Amino acid sequence: MSATTPEPVAGPAQRAGIDPRGPRFSAAITSVLLLAVVVLAVGGLDAAALALLVLLALLFAWGAFAGVARHPFGLLYRGFVRPRLAPPDELEDPRPPTFAQLVGLVVTATGVVLGLLGIGVAVPIAAAAAFFAAFLNAAFGYCLGCRLYLLLVRARVIRTA
Repeated sequence: MSATTPEPVAGPAQRAGIDPRGPRFSAAITSVLLLAVVVLAVGGLDAAALALLVLLALLFAWGAFAGVARHPFGLLYRGFVRPRLAPPDELEDPRPPTFAQLVGLVVTATGVVLGLLGIGVAVPIAAAAAFFAAFLNAAFGYCLGCRLYLLLVRARVIRTA
């Protein structure tokens, strides 16, 4: 831009958002990893299942507290997948997927804590519950955590800016 051309100002039409295909990509990777936890746990490899669930809980925490735009799978999507695709028709508000990461954190952390307390069956159950939600998002674009976020906003439990 030249010195006389003003910088564009972000208005309502240029509202910040994320590519809605990014969370689906992340959910696909997460689904595979959660399914691996279930298979490992059912196969008797409890320590490996618990270790992988701990890793997934940490990844959910990253997404919940740093935001989905800074999540490692989101960075992978933006760096390697999105450049090969056409631009999205519209951008998505990052708050519902970020809240969904918090829900994933609660589910997986519950499985981790109960697994560490000796309730081994909690690990595959928590992983299966999180897998169900991640698979719905990856395969069908239906985000349970996002829907929960919207319900809580409508019920005025969560306030938006």
